[in-house]
Amino acid sequence: MGERTLILDDARMARTLERMAWQILERHAGSKRLVLAGIRNSGYALAERIHGHLTAHTAVELMELEVNKREPSLLNTRSSVDPGQLEGAHIVVVDDVLNSGATLLYGVAHFLTARVGRITTAVLVDRNHKRYPVKADIKGLSLSTGLHERVEVDWSTPCATYLV
Repeated sequence: MGERTLILDDARMARTLERMAWQILERHAGSKRLVLAGIRNSGYALAERIHGHLTAHTAVELMELEVNKREPSLLNTRSSVDPGQLEGAHIVVVDDVLNSGATLLYGVAHFLTARVGRITTAVLVDRNHKRYPVKADIKGLSLSTGLHERVEVDWSTPCATYLV
């Protein structure tokens, strides 16, 4: 394994998650139904942690969104809640790292057939290498990286994020 550079330690991760939760509350103030749709694995792990911060202040639902990150498509995108059951809900699509934008784009597109109230996006790390016209409305950290570098989020305790 190559050299790893710590970019978020456990304490900074906790502050970042709390700040992201507050931004979600501000953007969705007055929402009757707020749903965090975490993209399977690390995105869902992030959504769970944000959910923990939000439940003290508002009612919020948590759902899992499955997007094939290697070959994203609308046909292969699934969620634990049918989009048709989300009428009027405010949806926050959550992923750990925004790289090309494809995963987040297909995650958002999954909800476009439903009559939701609002859709926003939240990512822990925005790498600024987008190939698609998608942006993170809420981001924990914006990081300029080389194309050959990777960002790894380790959700074990203590949490850490590395540039590899």
